[in-house]
Amino acid sequence: MSGSLLDASAVIGCPHGGRVSAATTPTGGVRVAGAAVVTATHAHAVVTGCPHTVDGVPTPCVSVRWTAGGSSGVLVDGAPVLLDTSAAQCFTSAFVPQGPPVVQAAQRKVTVR
Repeated sequence: MSGSLLDASAVIGCPHGGRVSAATTPTGGVRVAGAAVVTATHAHAVVTGCPHTVDGVPTPCVSVRWTAGGSSGVLVDGAPVLLDTSAAQCFTSAFVPQGPPVVQAAQRKVTVR
């Protein structure tokens, strides 16, 4: 799998425009341009501000789960790094899948192939 490395400065949203932030802030020793690299240990994220509704009933995205298959072969502190191409899914509070998150900006200085 190839893609751009996700770090703490990545701008990510849900498919409906909500903002995604890490549930735990990456603090590892590996940094790119001063921002900590995101790994599978940070694979859960929180969504805020999702305006999604179904038939007028609010059904916002509230979380994202990333799947780091490790297929890039790049590890940080023994955990696979997350890439902008890593599989992920946004969920409601009832764990209903809402679609993949949208990576609007990722670390483009480091590309994993």
